[in-house]
Amino acid sequence: MARLADQYKTQVLPSLQGELNRKNRLSIPRLDKIVISMGLGKALEEKKRMELAKKELAVIAGQVPVACRARKSVSNFKVRKGYEIGIKVTLRGKRMFEFLDRLISITIPRIRDFRGLNPKGFDGRGNYSMGLTEQTVFPEVDPDKVEFQQGMNITMVTTAGNDSEGRRLMTLLGVPFRKDENES
Repeated sequence: MARLADQYKTQVLPSLQGELNRKNRLSIPRLDKIVISMGLGKALEEKKRMELAKKELAVIAGQVPVACRARKSVSNFKVRKGYEIGIKVTLRGKRMFEFLDRLISITIPRIRDFRGLNPKGFDGRGNYSMGLTEQTVFPEVDPDKVEFQQGMNITMVTTAGNDSEGRRLMTLLGVPFRKDENES
């Protein structure tokens, strides 16, 4: 079992159950899935970028990414309906907890000038989104073989009903949020 999944069952779940004062364990917020996506608008001119990004995202996530296609044609961006403009991976279960564990313990500390994740990245329903500017912060990616820097979005989808429950779940799982100057 993944270390973080075991921590969720033994420590986070009982703690949240007490804090939220709920008897039903199924009503307690849990992590549902993690979606990692890369927007590859520049891949329209350079087809090689799409293939390299797919390989790197597959190494990072441990799962083959799916291509995202444009829904509409936008002439200003020279995009036609059906063009591949991005890739994404949806992680669930054991892979999700293993990725989150690597993200929290290895990857985030490697970010230059890191002072904590923005606590305002919640969407109002307990889901948290964050962005990374480059893929080389992941130890799986060899920086010598990277031909171009590519950012990515990481969305952690929870079953929490609101942001405060989602933030508490993420904090108990070990996600390092930045302390705002307004908070004490």
